[in-house]
Formats: sequence, C-alpha cells, structure tokens
Amino acid sequence: MPDTELHPLGRFAPPPGMRRRRWLDRGFTAGATAAALLAVAVLALVIASVLINGAPALSWRFLTHNPHTSAFGVNTGGIANAIVGSAILIALASGMAVPAGILVGVFSTQFAGSRTARSIRFALDVLNGVPTIVTGVFVFGVLVIGGRQSGWAGAVALAIVELPIVGRSAEEVLTLVPERLREAGLALGLRRWRIIVSIILPTAVGGLLTGAVLAVARVAGETAPLIFTTSFAGPGLSVNPGGSLANLPVTIFDLSESPSPTSHAQAWAAALVLILGVLILSLIARVLHDRSVAALRR
Repeated sequence: MPDTELHPLGRFAPPPGMRRRRWLDRGFTAGATAAALLAVAVLALVIASVLINGAPALSWRFLTHNPHTSAFGVNTGGIANAIVGSAILIALASGMAVPAGILVGVFSTQFAGSRTARSIRFALDVLNGVPTIVTGVFVFGVLVIGGRQSGWAGAVALAIVELPIVGRSAEEVLTLVPERLREAGLALGLRRWRIIVSIILPTAVGGLLTGAVLAVARVAGETAPLIFTTSFAGPGLSVNPGGSLANLPVTIFDLSESPSPTSHAQAWAAALVLILGVLILSLIARVLHDRSVAALRR
C-alpha cells in the first residue's frame, strides 16, 4: 500500500509538500504570464506613441519630397532622400554581410571541427555584443579619417553589425537539416561541395532568408555608426555611395535636436516610417520562419 494517510471521507490525502509545489507552480506561471504581457504592453506603448505623435505630420508630400529649409530654419519638405539613402545603405550592407554570414555558417557546420566551430560561434557572439557606436568609431578611424564620409563607409559599418546575426542564424538553420540528406548525397557519390550546394542550402533556404531579413530589420534603425560615417549629407536626392548619403536614423536624430516643434513632429513621422518598415520586415521574417520549419519537418 502507498505510504499515504487516508482522508476522513475516504480519499487519500496529498503527499507532504504538494500544496507548496502547487503554489510555486501557480506563482511561476503568473510571473511568466505577467512578463509576457509586460513585453507586449511595452511594444504596444511604443507603437502607439509613435503613431499618435507621427501620424498628423505624415503625408504623401512628406514621403516623396526632399528637405527644403524655409527662411525660419524649418524643414518644409520631406524625407524622400533619407528613405532612398537608407534603402541604398541597407542594400549595400546586406550585399556584404549576407553572403559572408552564410559562408561562415556553412564552414562552421560542414567543414570545421568542433573546437574551431566553437571558436567561430564565440567570435560571432562577441562581435554581436560590441556596441554599435564602437563599430562606428572603428569604421570612422579606418575609412573616414584622411578621406571623407561616404555611403560605402556607412554600409561597411552596418555590414559589421549585420554579419554576426546572419552567421549565427545560418549556423542554427544548417544544423537543423536532417543528417539523412547528407548521407543520401554521400551514398550517391556526390562531393561535399555538391551536397552543400544542391541539397543542404536549398533545404535551408527559408531559414537563411529569415535570418537575413531579421538582420536587415536589426540594422535598419542603427544611428550611431551612421553618425560617424555618413551624416553630412546635402538636402538633395543622392544615389552615389561615394558621397555621404542621407538616411532615416540620422534624419530623425537631426530633426529631434531642432528647437522647432514642426521639426519634432517631422521626427515622429520619420520614426513612424522607420518602425513600420521594421514591423513589415519582422512579419516577413516570421512567415519565412514558419515555412522553413514546416519544410524541415517534412
């Protein structure tokens, strides 16, 4: 017979400590639920604040016209040059960081030994933890001092920030590819590079795209590296990365530093454009992630 006491009504009494464990379980559940609700509430508060303050200043003219400073020092134009400049910077940075990050993930998961792979992961984690202002100072010292600010310098700074995110996500995705696919390729007599190009990468393409999109969303709002590398841009529209390119993060910073209330409203509107772009990228990454997980489970 189990070592439990019989309840007066004929039921077995709970073992000692059961009530305390139930209360602890309920307490941890309540704490986790509160933390999740707090995170959602903070996100909702940020989005609501930007929407309330930025929506009144948002217009088609604001999105499609370049800045124009009035006689009183107020911008009566828009942020078209900043939108185009940000798109160019992100495209250049992604063109550098995404292929390099995927190659790093392929090397660490397919070719490197366990000790080398751990060293690579550690280096990527350290690089990911470096403050972006340090990255901006580094690129400023290497590419800007002795020359001038340029879109290329800004793109390199963003690529350094983006690289560890792409590399780590590529590692995680490639490790999820079933081992039987590699074994099937070896059984067919394929070389390792052929297995990677024809089997492993196509299988993991959804997850690789997810990591790339998340990395783009991560660097889209980086301000510190761009202040050091491409902040002295003119009011006109420029698509030449050899010169300084206007961009949304620096534009928001400049407008918020202005004493004009009109500029403050425009800063909120530019922030709304930026956060909407990041939200769209995050939703795309979520869809790609779900499709990638479904494909790997087949």
